[in-house]
Amino acid sequence: MAVKGFSRARWFLMSLAVAAVMAGAAFMVWYTLPPRVITMATGAEGGAYFEVGKRYRDLLARDGITLRLVPTSGALENLKLLRDPQSGVSVALLQGGITDERSSPEAEALGTVFYEPLWLFLRSELRGRGLDALRGKKVSVGPEGSGTRAVALELLKRSGMADAVGELLPLTTQVASEKLLAGEIDAAILLVAFDSPVIARLITDERVTVSSFPNADAYVALFPFLSKVIVPEGVADLARNRPSSDVALVAPKASLAVRKDLHSALKFLLLQTAVQVHSAPGIFNHAGQFPAAEMTDLPLAADALQFYKSGRPILQNYLPFWAASLIGRLVIVAIPLLGVLYPLVRIAPALYGWAMRSKITRLYGELRLLEDEMERTGVNRNDLQLAAQLDRLEQQANHIKLPPGFVSQLYILRDHIALVRTRLEALGRATTHPRRLHPSDDDDENRTSKTMLAAR
Repeated sequence: MAVKGFSRARWFLMSLAVAAVMAGAAFMVWYTLPPRVITMATGAEGGAYFEVGKRYRDLLARDGITLRLVPTSGALENLKLLRDPQSGVSVALLQGGITDERSSPEAEALGTVFYEPLWLFLRSELRGRGLDALRGKKVSVGPEGSGTRAVALELLKRSGMADAVGELLPLTTQVASEKLLAGEIDAAILLVAFDSPVIARLITDERVTVSSFPNADAYVALFPFLSKVIVPEGVADLARNRPSSDVALVAPKASLAVRKDLHSALKFLLLQTAVQVHSAPGIFNHAGQFPAAEMTDLPLAADALQFYKSGRPILQNYLPFWAASLIGRLVIVAIPLLGVLYPLVRIAPALYGWAMRSKITRLYGELRLLEDEMERTGVNRNDLQLAAQLDRLEQQANHIKLPPGFVSQLYILRDHIALVRTRLEALGRATTHPRRLHPSDDDDENRTSKTMLAAR
């Protein structure tokens, strides 16, 4: 009865409340959906970072995500843009060894994605090996703000060659290679992937030679962000045996970094894209080695840890990215919403029934007080006052608005008021006339009234 009365009397409020909850849930789902446009900081146009960014852009477009590429001077500028919340950059490729968690609290890593070997190319007539061959020479170490320059200067400083080099030139990779082949500079330190057109040109040209780092193992021990990689003899050109011997290089690993506030679904999508871009075997890595759950400079994102442990979210295995994100958001919103609404729906009719009955129960309490007063004081001079109180009580009962399911209780209340009024009138007549009601009759009437009141 309470449920029927509640639903009939409050259907409009119920509909309004449900509509408000659904609208709030829809807004929450819409507000928490991942954006369709993200911005990625890459390197200079034509460089390895920029080419990788183009592959990400093409793959993400299949999932409806527009990836905007921002050309930069290199990894240091990428990091600067990633730290700046006003830049709009939320994704960047970073070179190992240029930051740490303390200096970049806004960023986190999704893993390492490829090696970036540090090449040392010399004019073929130069004598010496490694950095020692650079004494008094004109050397390109990369433009200001580039990761190449940062690593090159650090290695020169640690090896005691920082002041021994004749001139440090801030040339880009392309310009440095052209000047080196033209004989305008003596050497170039380049941080470029093996499959870069610049490396393919330099490593096969007899006018220059690629030098090993004799102390590669020491550099790796001193700089944890570096790894030792080997360029096999003849790998660039077997016919001419270029290079003419194995070349030991040091290589930082590039990381795919994001801002911590980037949407979780987009982090999973970027990791999925990274697998497609970087998992193929290369000269320095085996198949499936990248992306890797490695922390070089920045801590791994929690979503990345989950991805490497369990793979991508299960819905993305069967649904397009946007459908999977939408359903995932709906589930996240629906579970706590149902947890709140279900007990409310169960308890609402009971609360409503209690509220309706309390209107009648309050009048029953006043009626019982009147009857107790009649027994305590008798009916003499207070009969008019008691009658007025009964009139007021009856008037209140007549004006109570109750749903149909509770009207029967209202009629019972009115009957009980009439019963008390009849008793009051009988007591009044007994006081006026010498003959009183028989005591047993009075007792029977009292018991009947109290019994009916107690039943409420």
